Amino acid sequence: MSLAVRTFDAVVVGAGGAGLRAALQLAEAGLRVAVLSKVFPTRSHTVAAQGGVGAALGNMGEDSWLWHMYDTVKGSDWMGDQDAIEFMCREAPRVVYELEHYGMPFDRNDDGTIYQRPFGGHSMNFGERPVQRSCCAADRTGHAMLHTLYQRNVRARTQFFVEWMALDLIRDAQGEVLGVTALEMETGEVSILQARATLFATGGAGRIYASTTNAFINTGDGPGMAARAGSPLEDMEFWQFHPTGVAGAGVLITEGVRGEGGYLLNKNGERFMERYAPNLKDLASRDVVSRAMATEIKEGRGAGKDGDYLLLKLDHLGPEVIDKRLPGIREIAIKFANADPVKDPIPVVPTVHYMMGGIATNYLGEVVAPAGGNPNALVPRFYAAGECACASVHGANRLGTNSLTDLLVFGKAAGDALIRFLAANPGTKDLPKDAAERTLARLSRLESQKGGEAVPEVGREMRRIMQLHCGVFRFPDTLAEGVRRIREVADRATRTELRDKSRIFNTARVEALELDNLVEVARASMVSAAARQESRGAHDRSDFPERDDRNWLKHTLWYKEGDRLEYKPVNLKPLTAQTIEPKVRTY
Repeated sequence: MSLAVRTFDAVVVGAGGAGLRAALQLAEAGLRVAVLSKVFPTRSHTVAAQGGVGAALGNMGEDSWLWHMYDTVKGSDWMGDQDAIEFMCREAPRVVYELEHYGMPFDRNDDGTIYQRPFGGHSMNFGERPVQRSCCAADRTGHAMLHTLYQRNVRARTQFFVEWMALDLIRDAQGEVLGVTALEMETGEVSILQARATLFATGGAGRIYASTTNAFINTGDGPGMAARAGSPLEDMEFWQFHPTGVAGAGVLITEGVRGEGGYLLNKNGERFMERYAPNLKDLASRDVVSRAMATEIKEGRGAGKDGDYLLLKLDHLGPEVIDKRLPGIREIAIKFANADPVKDPIPVVPTVHYMMGGIATNYLGEVVAPAGGNPNALVPRFYAAGECACASVHGANRLGTNSLTDLLVFGKAAGDALIRFLAANPGTKDLPKDAAERTLARLSRLESQKGGEAVPEVGREMRRIMQLHCGVFRFPDTLAEGVRRIREVADRATRTELRDKSRIFNTARVEALELDNLVEVARASMVSAAARQESRGAHDRSDFPERDDRNWLKHTLWYKEGDRLEYKPVNLKPLTAQTIEPKVRTY
């Protein structure tokens, strides 16, 4: 089968915050850039980000990038690499001001500076007291960011392939990445997008769980493609449960609600976070708040007839503050919880929100894969940024607002690294003869498979297993059983039958191809979680309740081939600052 080949200087897969920021850097450097997106760019999942961008601007009082760095290292439970964290925190103010100059409509103070709100885990003077660090546009920061970056890319003449899905990486015999195969979702046509360098910015994979704040498009496409091409996935055991998803719906209620003064109550009307985090209370780190909420529910203090949720109270803020700072939250609460927060508390429960792990990269966005004894060996011509990548700045638990900071800082850094590489390596490499072989074999299997299970059935079973066996609290027997069952599901996914072969938007095909990516992420997550014998950040094991820096201050690397694990040490050496030494993590 002969496929059409389109050639570019760079192909960016994903048009959320990281993809658009990287593409802008490339297009403004005069490179020919193609951006693939399964949805229209302004519908990418970054649009759902509510609370703000973390950056030490100091507009609301004294602040420092060093304090931001300390909070991020502490938030990561010392699993983050301190060189990458320093880089992100130092660059954060610069990328926020760039975004402001692009036209981002940030909220303003009376003096015209960017308004900043408090957020969980952010403090001044190394944990002394809360600081206002989150740069926001009401509670629709991600929405404003996407529109700003998309318009800037249109101005720069970035070429968009909308409703296209990347299927597989193309690598030659030397291991260099030469582009991707891709499906035009409307027509079913498969093409090769050849590139001198390829950048993944495909977002998260929360759809491996039954209850998640993630959109249906968040199917781990980047990590799935990278794993099939032989690249390792890093720290996949660490999944963040956001404390406040709407009970029964999973829709996100931003931490900005608590930043503006909202707080959590149990069924007795008690502000229970004072018992778990006496200093920062409701603004403790997300894993701490989620575990506290799960404990309240488990011990019988949950609200509702089934006692399975808690209450987020913000009516004391008053209608004026709610309508000015949290208008979207009021709308969400009314629509999804039938509760108007001006009068009633919002029913909330911890919900899967963010993938701390991902494709292993350094802080320049270059993809790494240990080889020949070199833990920092690069995969040539391959870059990744945003939630699909693991730099690693979030470690075992991401600090709120750092997701948008990550998108901007590492999207720009990956674009810069790619520009430098292309300047030093002119010319286009020839494609291997088997460039599309893996993709065509997968599509052929889907078309010809008879008597297999339906894709939705296998997907539902995968999500049920992840929710049951790899949740807020993890137990040795359920993890071991989870590994066995998720491997069975991964095997079943190779034998699914395409029941609906309609060519109208190819929805059944797309769902089947997405499942291929989801099962890789689910298997990496479960296997990595079962192997890590400690409790750290979002990974809480009943049989190993303490953090173990002596044996487990190291990153997990999962390889698809052989379903095997390797490890590499956490980098405790910052670029210029002093090492922030591990210590007991309290809030």
